[in-house]
Amino acid sequence: MKSKKILIPVIIIVVLALPVAAGMFYTVYEGEQVVITEFGRPVGQPIITAGLKIKTPFIQQVHRFEKRVLEWDGSPNQIPTKDKRFIWLDTTARWRIKDALKFYQALGTEQFAQSRLDDIIDSAARDLVTAQLLIEVVRDSNRVLTLDLEVLEGEEGQSGEPLEEIQVGRERITRMILEKVQETVPQYGIELVDVQIKRINYVDEVRKKVFDQMISERQRISEKYKSEGEGEAADIMGQKQKELQRIQSEAYKQAEQIKGDADAQAIQIYAEAHGQDPEFFAFIQTLETYRKTTGERTKLILTTDSDLYGYLKSSNLVGR
Repeated sequence: MKSKKILIPVIIIVVLALPVAAGMFYTVYEGEQVVITEFGRPVGQPIITAGLKIKTPFIQQVHRFEKRVLEWDGSPNQIPTKDKRFIWLDTTARWRIKDALKFYQALGTEQFAQSRLDDIIDSAARDLVTAQLLIEVVRDSNRVLTLDLEVLEGEEGQSGEPLEEIQVGRERITRMILEKVQETVPQYGIELVDVQIKRINYVDEVRKKVFDQMISERQRISEKYKSEGEGEAADIMGQKQKELQRIQSEAYKQAEQIKGDADAQAIQIYAEAHGQDPEFFAFIQTLETYRKTTGERTKLILTTDSDLYGYLKSSNLVGR
């Protein structure tokens, strides 16, 4: 009975101590930082190291904030450029809480910080994009134009359209937005890590003009390279024709030389044959002449003193 009387107070003390202990200890996880407040007022410096921590139960409150890089994704805004062309600009950014105490005092929550970044980043993007031409926002460099800029400028008078050379470019505009926002957000305990233009869409009335300009520019570049290609092709064909004439001339020369050598050899052979038996050679020449001048139905009228008649008579062929 006595033991029961002692056990009951112990149980009551333990039950009452559990909430106190639960309110006294808290854990700070990796990737987060904590601000402790007492009756709504911050106490001490933010806690950025992970581990088990102690606070005054019931009086002090724990406010947790991300220590990792956070994402901000804005809504597309319709913005006019310097040349009065309207575009839809969609930006995105990465940020983190650098000073948790200042962040808590200025903004309180990450949701409110996202809303504040909407105003700051959209305002900076609008100011800088409005001060630039559309081509500066769309393109980042001169690319192909820088390769043969002098040639294309020479064609400018023929096309009637001036070449647009990039002076600022999309990447530099993005850096300018980042630098401008970085001047403002430190007062909120925020560090802006990066800003990027995620997407640019043209309104309907601008889209057709932009596409026509892009097509015209590419056609001019295409015509330039096509003209250069045709010039190279004509030069190659000229060299080919010249080389062909040289080869044909040398081949004709060699053929005529071979024919001349063959005729000389034939004449030499005929001369040697004539020297060995002039009468027989003359007779053979006569037969060759008859062979070339007579056919199957040819009738010959021969005199009795002709060589052919004598040959035919000696061969017993006369009268057949």
